[in-house]
Amino acid sequence: MTNQASQADIVRKSLKRRYRKEMRFRAYGVLAIAIALTFLFVLFADIIGKGYTGFLKTTITLDVSIDSQVMYLEDPTDPDEIKMADFVAPLIAALDEALPDATEEDRNSLRKLVNPYAANQLRDELVENPEWMGTTRTITFLAHSDVDVYVKHKGDSAYSIKLNDKQQAWVDQLLERGAIETSFNDVFFTSGDSRDPARAGVLSAIVGSLLTMFIVLVLSFPIGVAAAIYLEEFAPQNKFTDFIEVNINNLAAVPSIIFGLLGLAVFINLFGLPRSVPFVGGLVLTLMTLPTIIISSRAAIKSVPPSIREAAEGIGASKMQVVLHHVLPLAMPGMLTGSIIGMAQALGETAPLLLIGMVAFIVEIPEGFFDAATVLPVQVFLWAGSPELAFIERASAAIMVLLAFLMTMNAMAIWLRKRLERRW
Repeated sequence: MTNQASQADIVRKSLKRRYRKEMRFRAYGVLAIAIALTFLFVLFADIIGKGYTGFLKTTITLDVSIDSQVMYLEDPTDPDEIKMADFVAPLIAALDEALPDATEEDRNSLRKLVNPYAANQLRDELVENPEWMGTTRTITFLAHSDVDVYVKHKGDSAYSIKLNDKQQAWVDQLLERGAIETSFNDVFFTSGDSRDPARAGVLSAIVGSLLTMFIVLVLSFPIGVAAAIYLEEFAPQNKFTDFIEVNINNLAAVPSIIFGLLGLAVFINLFGLPRSVPFVGGLVLTLMTLPTIIISSRAAIKSVPPSIREAAEGIGASKMQVVLHHVLPLAMPGMLTGSIIGMAQALGETAPLLLIGMVAFIVEIPEGFFDAATVLPVQVFLWAGSPELAFIERASAAIMVLLAFLMTMNAMAIWLRKRLERRW
């Protein structure tokens, strides 16, 4: 009895130690997840905290007297005179009238409150409405980027205010009167890049990303699926196919910049294709995405039960019919999921596109696959390295747009898997 009691006591102590180890292991797992979520929360909080103001614009609304003598313009329909006219002068005069303490010597300081593109806006509106000449119109135009930074980040030590004390007092007066206000920044989504942060937008980068991803989808999905079907269903098991499989697995782990070097050497230097175009960018990202699609497609094909193949062959179906009519439809959800995830990974790549020249300053919206373009990650890279502090919020806002695209593509992949998968 004593031996049995001692053995039972040993077992109980052993179980207690095992339970304590299990509890510690679970605690470590929960702690690891908590740390990961904390870092993720800090990352998103930092991006949103810096970037949400990028979705706001600062505008000035004034009653502008459109005087031809002030603008040195006699005929608003004459293109030569319009080119030589001074469209900033009426805006400065309106500011001078709105700020009673401003003097004639302050005109240069007042000019720094107005966005340089406001003159273009007034010119275009006058060309469309020549009857405005000699009248007073209420016009809303963009404020200077320095004013934009002051209004949004006054008191924030991360941003240096470039306005002098007098200019800050003027801006405060206009804010109190409601002449300066912030609103949704539609310019950010309707224009391309610009040297002026207030006019910079992501539309050209979004269109360039969509064109590039279209090339990736058209090329990588059919080629990747076809390669997976051949390797899994038709290729003989020999050293050559083993060599191909090993290299496909190795290519999936190759740094993305290597594919950029390959694209530079082959597509641009050897084939003479133009730089900084979505077509070449799509070719480079296709090379990078293919291994991921092939591996995921092969895994999806392997997940189809052998009984499906055996049943199809039992009723007289050929090998091609078995694959195309039975295996491929059942494996398609996994193939689509792997392809979308691979494209989402390609959408966030910057290094290979930098090497093929998609780092150019692009203002115009690309209209085709061979027009100069950039993509969202490269646009973020350009703005993050800009000396203008106002581009900090633009870069963070562009990151938020990029994250929205990535989350949408990953959510689509999850939805397709849940919607189309079949459990065996």
